[in-house]
Amino acid sequence: MNTATAQQKAQIPDIAGQITYAMRTMGVAPIPRNYELFYEAYIGSNPALSRDLAALGNRATQEELDAISSQHSLHHQTKAIETAHTKIIGELDGLLRLLKQEQTSLDSYNRLLGETYNRITNKNNHSADLLRNAITLLSEATDDTMAHGEKTVESVVRKSQEMDQVRRELDEYKRIANTDSLTRLANRRAFDERLIAIYDTPMTLAVTGLVVLDIDHFKRINDTYGHPVGDKILATVASVIRGSLRKDVFVARIGGEEFAVIIDGNTEDEVVQQCERLRRGLEATPFKNSKTGVNYGPVTISLGICMASAASDPGELYSKADIALYSAKNAGRNRSMVFEDGMTKDFQKSWLIYKR
Repeated sequence: MNTATAQQKAQIPDIAGQITYAMRTMGVAPIPRNYELFYEAYIGSNPALSRDLAALGNRATQEELDAISSQHSLHHQTKAIETAHTKIIGELDGLLRLLKQEQTSLDSYNRLLGETYNRITNKNNHSADLLRNAITLLSEATDDTMAHGEKTVESVVRKSQEMDQVRRELDEYKRIANTDSLTRLANRRAFDERLIAIYDTPMTLAVTGLVVLDIDHFKRINDTYGHPVGDKILATVASVIRGSLRKDVFVARIGGEEFAVIIDGNTEDEVVQQCERLRRGLEATPFKNSKTGVNYGPVTISLGICMASAASDPGELYSKADIALYSAKNAGRNRSMVFEDGMTKDFQKSWLIYKR
């Protein structure tokens, strides 16, 4: 690792430590649900949640924290997983009982076969009545065993379908948990997972680009027109980003007015071309209140780009794309810039909170 890279990594703040420090300062218990609450407030993806938490001041009771979490639906996924876990345990328990019953039925049938075989092979038992009775007994036992087996198969199929339904519910809960409620894009949790996955396939690093983009002067928009207008502009920007890129391109909202795009299968020049097309498209998009006639635009974005092959791991890739974004801002905003050695930044945002 060269000196510049080491210095860049050394500058990355310990977001977990910062959140823990904030919780300790407020006297908040260091439990998972409180950590999730403070994390969501820290990244700024839900301004209303951040404001509600800040309004509690330096001290907050657990009841107040839980009330905010409930109001902003933070723990629904945990409850869903607990419910699914209970369902799965119940279904597996029932399935095991069915299989044990089936095994008991087969053991009885095997025992009957053995006893009947011994009886009819005994030289002292050569009677037609004995054979007739044995055949009747075996026929009835076989019918009963087959009927029992059919019921077991039906029950196993039914339980398999029920467990598949639980799986689909969990998939849906995960989709919801990984979706930003305002923009309907992927959220920071999903981005962290996708960012890690880039380095699972080293052969594609040269054709995988990370783009970090930020709405220019967004604080001014919020301060001038209010947060409801700001939220509408965020949703519109998200829609323009999504509509300007291929459907298979990963797009996420990773902070208040910050987005991330992961583009696979393109060279650096092609990634830059897509970013420029997106930037120009947004610049030309009208942001006007149809009722009042107030014009909120133009709304522009700055973009930082880094190819995955230019970084050794997800943290460095995010850091370099963020440095390029910072350079685009310093160069006058409303532009795209690719990371180059020599670019510097006074600080680095953290990445990756939800580890796999």
